[in-house]
Amino acid sequence: MNKMKPVVRYFAATLFCVALLFNGAYAQDVKVIDSMSKKAIKNATVQVDNTTLVTNEVGIAALNVPLSPSSKISAKSPGYTRTEVAPSQGTAAIEIPLRPFEPKALYLSMYGVSSKKLRNAALKLIEETEINALVIDVKSDWGVLNYKSSIPLAAEIGGQKVILVKDLKEMVKTYKDKGIYMIARIVVFKDKPLAEARRDLAVKTQSGDLWRDKEKLAWVDPFRKEVWDYNIDVAIEAAKSGFDEIQFDYVRFPDSLKPKFSKPSTEEARVKAITGFLQEAKRRLAPYNVYIGADIFGYVCWNKDDTQIGQKLEELAGVPDYLSPMLYPSGFQYGIPGYKNPVQNPNKIVYLSLKRAQERTQLPPNRFRPWIQAFRDYAWDRRFFKGEPLREQIKAAEQFGSHGWMLWNPQNNYYPEGLRQKSSQTAQAPVQAAPPAMQAAAPANQALAVSPNRPAAQAVTPVAAAK
Repeated sequence: MNKMKPVVRYFAATLFCVALLFNGAYAQDVKVIDSMSKKAIKNATVQVDNTTLVTNEVGIAALNVPLSPSSKISAKSPGYTRTEVAPSQGTAAIEIPLRPFEPKALYLSMYGVSSKKLRNAALKLIEETEINALVIDVKSDWGVLNYKSSIPLAAEIGGQKVILVKDLKEMVKTYKDKGIYMIARIVVFKDKPLAEARRDLAVKTQSGDLWRDKEKLAWVDPFRKEVWDYNIDVAIEAAKSGFDEIQFDYVRFPDSLKPKFSKPSTEEARVKAITGFLQEAKRRLAPYNVYIGADIFGYVCWNKDDTQIGQKLEELAGVPDYLSPMLYPSGFQYGIPGYKNPVQNPNKIVYLSLKRAQERTQLPPNRFRPWIQAFRDYAWDRRFFKGEPLREQIKAAEQFGSHGWMLWNPQNNYYPEGLRQKSSQTAQAPVQAAPPAMQAAAPANQALAVSPNRPAAQAVTPVAAAK
């Protein structure tokens, strides 16, 4: 009887292959390469219909699933643009070239996108300077979706009262036709409409009332799966609309010890909730071949605990494609080791924070893309971060080797000072590694000075300015 098993398996495999041929389906390998160097890209993500694969050391993903003429095949890898190809006939490996790309982005709220003045000013910077990407609110700090959403819950909770963009897909296409990399910002757990309409999902005070932050905005409970599902539904809608990347902001617990949640708010539970949400988002977004980013507090790069908000660096590492620490010098109220006045040392704040995060996670530098300050200081000397202060932050990100950078200005007012002009980019010398003096400024084993457990945003005014 045992001798018959190999024979049975052989005939079963033969019949399966014949069935594939009659149905026009076939199995092939996929090879992912760098479009410039033609070198293989290992650990690239390959999506074939609903199956997710990862390339090996020589850039190959072996398909154990049949392909048909209607199959969707796509690939992405940090540091590159995503790409989709059509199936090809035959048995040769399907080659997918990925183009190296570093987003250099501006943030625009949905109101900024809708304002002709702000929109045109942003487009002018994209035409004339190194800016090549936009971060646009899809779900804002106020929890609203200012476009016509097909998600029933968005309308039910009052998140659709003001429609500024009638066709999100068409808007995204308009910008992508200009060669702009599009990032959808989704504010997750700060959600006034959902909290007020569904108080069972809201963060509460200890007495059971609706808890509100310093902006008088209500939040929803990060422990609740219904909240996860709603935000992931919004992300899927953005992915279907053509965005290249989904960026989750306020993917954290409130920076206060006073609220009450559906579960005890221990560090372990908080970290599990935040990491779990990102893992679930990654799983459900996989078929759309979009990148996933997560915004984190600047001090999370330094704090060894979860900063009491559920963001623990080592646990977050490797879940999203990109980690985006908010490295605004004005938000570093305690400074960093060796640099007590952060606004006088913007280069050190950005570079050393990224370096510390990289050392702790062992992720390659291109898995980080920082938010940098493009607004007036509110905590130290009221300087405006344009020109040299802005350039110093950009230089730090480039010295570190991050996957680009993003400028934050809550009023959406940006200036060319400090940005490279397009005509000068080709003449720009390659960025060199940081000098030894910078690398030695914060020893790897040095703990954060002054209250490492206290999140920086507790002393930030106004909160909106520092996200």
